[in-house]
Amino acid sequence: MEPSESEISQIHNFIKLLNSKKDSIIVVEGKKDEQALHTLGFSGTICQFHSFHGLARFADSVSEYNQVILLLDSDRKGAQLTRRIISQLERRVTIDLSFRQKLTAITKGKARHVEDLSLYAPT
Repeated sequence: MEPSESEISQIHNFIKLLNSKKDSIIVVEGKKDEQALHTLGFSGTICQFHSFHGLARFADSVSEYNQVILLLDSDRKGAQLTRRIISQLERRVTIDLSFRQKLTAITKGKARHVEDLSLYAPT
């Protein structure tokens, strides 16, 4: 999968927008997802869901932020996890799912996993 110049440019703008969300925390599934975002230039706060070893611990930890941006994978596991997280956090914090939707639109569904974004990094 070779990304087009347009996709690379849009991903760059996507990361800028993500960096502008100062009072937010970005939630990804694991270490490779976090590394891919940093490779693209993301400099904000990232939380790896799987490092908490349970939904209750995770929910308690992220509830101190104004906004939680869920940037989970677009596979079945990511969708299930998204639903579970929303059910735990929906009355505690603002949850933003728009960034996952933007990524799907930019990559035309080719990047189903956040770690796939490393393909859009400058060489």
